[in-house]
Amino acid sequence: MRLLKLVPDDINIPFMSFRKVFLTISALAVAMSLALVFVKGMNFGIDFQGGILIEVRMPQAANLSQMRGQLGALGLGEVSLQEFGNPADVLIRIGAQDGDAAAQQAAVSAVKDALGASVDYRRVEFVGPKVSSELLIDGVLAVVVAIIAMLIYIWLRFEWQFGLGAVMALTHDVFLTLGMFSLLGLEFNLSTVAAVLTIAGYSINDTVVVFDRIREDLRKYKTKPVPDLLNGSINATLSRTLMTSLTTLVALLALFFLGGEVIRDFSFAMIFGILVGTYSSICVASPLLLYTNVAARARGTGDAKEAAETP
Repeated sequence: MRLLKLVPDDINIPFMSFRKVFLTISALAVAMSLALVFVKGMNFGIDFQGGILIEVRMPQAANLSQMRGQLGALGLGEVSLQEFGNPADVLIRIGAQDGDAAAQQAAVSAVKDALGASVDYRRVEFVGPKVSSELLIDGVLAVVVAIIAMLIYIWLRFEWQFGLGAVMALTHDVFLTLGMFSLLGLEFNLSTVAAVLTIAGYSINDTVVVFDRIREDLRKYKTKPVPDLLNGSINATLSRTLMTSLTTLVALLALFFLGGEVIRDFSFAMIFGILVGTYSSICVASPLLLYTNVAARARGTGDAKEAAETP
């Protein structure tokens, strides 16, 4: 039986020859992402901003101008309307009201009275300012703790040089994902944090596969130039890397186009993260090993077997 192969067995792409280009592009992309996050900011969802979110389905295509006028006259502060999936579905966002839960419920009741009984209220959520602030802090903390835990894991399993390269590539993926959300103005909420954590797990798994092959080759080929060795290790795992990424993308694209608006931003974050994570495992994490003298210690153990093809 013939197995599906995305790349030929004898492929030999000289990735290390372009390492400076890859690292320069990545550094610029990270810098631009950070600039976007700090200058333009993030479009935080209700999870992190606090307020009231109401999802409604109108009996016919919604007239947003009319609805905005009706709700603006209620004196509830800033009111934002957005079509949600189809012209009859609308997301209503209202800032948190002064007072306790009763004040928030009163605002919801006022909206229902203004829109009438013919409207189908599909979702009503409220997050207070204090809770939203705690959720934001917890979300950032979850990402930071995950990255630190992965650094420790890679450090213990391999060498500190591998751990440093993996975490820098992982941080690269997270920053680029945040920058893309800021650039496009996509809503950043708890689901997006979950997507970022999932991306981190996927990316580190992909990187570990490549690193495992590099460590094995470092012990096996004692005198082979490190750039050539890294090229060989990456090319040897390239088919597996691409196959895993493509099969994951098939499922994510189905979610993005068929899963509805509720999970669209989550699906987009995952798709972008998988693409960036695959790139960073090959073009960021591995080239960084050249600048940390990884071969000195890794080649000090293992069998002293020379490769016949060593120049």
